[in-house]
Amino acid sequence: APPFTPPPRPWTEHAWTWRGHACRYVEAGDPDAPPLLLVHGFGASSDHWRFNVGPLAAAGYRVLALDLLGFGGSAKPDAVYSVDLWRDQVLDFVAEKVGSSSPQPVTLVGNSLGSLVALSAAAASPSTFAGLVCLNLAGGMNSKARGLDDDWRLQLARPIFALIDFLLSIRPLARRIFDGVRAPENLKGVLLSVYRNADAVDADLVDLIARPAGQEGALGAFITIITGDPGPKPQELLPGWTGPLLFVWGDADPFTPVDGPVGQWAASLATSRPGTTFELLADVGHCPHDDRPEEVHSRLLPWLGKVMQKQKGGGGEGAAAAAAA
Repeated sequence: APPFTPPPRPWTEHAWTWRGHACRYVEAGDPDAPPLLLVHGFGASSDHWRFNVGPLAAAGYRVLALDLLGFGGSAKPDAVYSVDLWRDQVLDFVAEKVGSSSPQPVTLVGNSLGSLVALSAAAASPSTFAGLVCLNLAGGMNSKARGLDDDWRLQLARPIFALIDFLLSIRPLARRIFDGVRAPENLKGVLLSVYRNADAVDADLVDLIARPAGQEGALGAFITIITGDPGPKPQELLPGWTGPLLFVWGDADPFTPVDGPVGQWAASLATSRPGTTFELLADVGHCPHDDRPEEVHSRLLPWLGKVMQKQKGGGGEGAAAAAAA
């Protein structure tokens, strides 16, 4: 069969060097418009925002999406991957590529692991950001996140995680596992268990995840991320961010279920934390922005509009004003 050719994307491609490593990012929209930075999840890339960049740019935003180190079109060096590493990548990217050309603070939008990275960045430098959107927030860099012991599903899975760590420590076995997971027919099956909208699990989606996984360094990054320290919990990071916060959660998420510890905590913030909104989407999986993009946009765009209005009304204190609303 001929190699798959991705369809046209609604953005321009760009390269950025960070700590000596080549990184990919994409951009669309008016360069003078309020900036949004989209941060993808584990195993994905900027291409995972294929259905979102165009509508967000058309709605009047400068939209950027960054490939995190170890993923997508960015380099995959032999590194200690962590939420802190990606947090620093996001902060440096904003400082160099967004803040230098725009006086307006950035709104972060992340999915899964990308939500956790976005939260970490917002908490570390709150004055840099106008708002934070978490789509099915991850509890850690991997499934060994601390503080999830009260979820019986994860208690049952602990021996499996230990076995996976052991198998991945044996390089030839790790290669077989990794190649098995990234094989298109297997990957499609995994994605169908994560998505509810089977039409979204198309050849383009399978390719945009499988293709980077075949690049040099991808296996090493995969092993480090799956077996590494899960990093900070969202509950530990959130006190650093007091600005506007939107959660959008697919109710059929098998990875961070809404009735699990992280989902329940996020839902509770709508009544306990000022400036927090929680939107639950029916019959939507772990990647709502790609599973049912129109459902996400119908919640995201009005919320962004309110944040931008508060920014204009409150000057430099826009985030604080919005949080207090």
